[in-house]
Amino acid sequence: MTADQMTTQLDAPLSETTRTVTLVSWKSAGVLLAVTLLYALLLVAVPHSGDTRFLLSQRGDFFQIPVIVLPAAPLAWACGAVMLAATAFVVLRTARGSRTPLWVVAVFAFAGLTGFLAWAGAGSPRDLSVVGLLGGAVLWSVPFVYGALGGVIGERAGVVNIAIEAQLLGAAFTAGIVSSVTNSALIGLAAAVLAGALVSLVLGLFAITYHVNQVIVGVVLNVLVVGLTSFLYSQVLQADAATLNSTTRFSSIPIPVLSDIPVLGPVLFDQPLLIYLMFLAVPAVWYALNRTRWGLRLRAVGEHPKAADTVGIDVVRTRYNAVLVAGAVAGLGGAFYTTVYLSQFGENMTGGAGYIALAAVIFGKWDPVRAAFAGLLFGFASNLQNVLSVVGSPVPSQFMLMVPYVVTLLAVAGLVGRSRPPAASGEPYIKG
Repeated sequence: MTADQMTTQLDAPLSETTRTVTLVSWKSAGVLLAVTLLYALLLVAVPHSGDTRFLLSQRGDFFQIPVIVLPAAPLAWACGAVMLAATAFVVLRTARGSRTPLWVVAVFAFAGLTGFLAWAGAGSPRDLSVVGLLGGAVLWSVPFVYGALGGVIGERAGVVNIAIEAQLLGAAFTAGIVSSVTNSALIGLAAAVLAGALVSLVLGLFAITYHVNQVIVGVVLNVLVVGLTSFLYSQVLQADAATLNSTTRFSSIPIPVLSDIPVLGPVLFDQPLLIYLMFLAVPAVWYALNRTRWGLRLRAVGEHPKAADTVGIDVVRTRYNAVLVAGAVAGLGGAFYTTVYLSQFGENMTGGAGYIALAAVIFGKWDPVRAAFAGLLFGFASNLQNVLSVVGSPVPSQFMLMVPYVVTLLAVAGLVGRSRPPAASGEPYIKG
């Protein structure tokens, strides 16, 4: 028997075993079942009657879509039936050893959202604006998407970027001061990029050069930046708010013709510059990671730094480059708070957005496009409170404030499925 024949015989049983053994998690089925039960409990415990008015058009659109008026209770229960059917489908597939299709989760989420909006807006004389819901979701997703892109870049190089919160907050603070002094939102945006990169440089110094635990360094940086910006805000900005804390913001730039398309026009084509840059940043980061030599080296360092070092790749330098770029990208998200959202910096105004962005990285399985969609999901959840308050929904504001964090927990704990971070993520590289 030759060596090739022996190798073939050894490989055959292994490949057969690999084909027949499939590990399927019950997490998705459990989360969908729990959400369905909570949804049904909500409809039973707090019933709402009346009609819900869905507004799909705005003034100036090419054509006007009439307001859709639907009975709230029947629509909510019909959506609950769809959720139950989707849950049963997932349970059956999981019992048979099959994975949960993404389209089933999408149908479940759409039915649940529609039913919840119908329940929340029942009986209100005001229209529930779908354009406001989607446009606000895009707007609120900006720090999550930029932060998630920065997290993906850092972790694909092997550095866990727990300090996204510090990068967002530091960038928001810096952009607020610079934009106030220069009366230029664009200069404030550039300053935010530098501030994010500076925070990342500190992270790289301790994590890459001195091999300190990356998670600990990130947490310490988050606490440090919160304390530093709070101190400077109370001692410096409040003392001269007219000069140092009155920012110039980006205004919306409507794209001719496209911005007049019903529903999608105002959502995608009537936004500030920072949102348009976000639309370009997602494919740009994907292309850089997957189609360039820089991205190939970065991913090699994140998967197997010793092998990368063997073929001549400078691991330390590559990781520093990745960390600096990651911080700069996250800095764009921090600029959102003081150059788009508000005209002044507020103490701890990011409110944990960096941690939600980190969850988007995990939910997106360390892929920039998936992480960006996860950021959109969390932005949508954050915007729900604003839309429902305008409609006059009886849902308590305290409940709506916790929605984005509940969605984050459910997404990461139950719907992320099997995922594997880069093999060397969080591991310091010591040459030799």
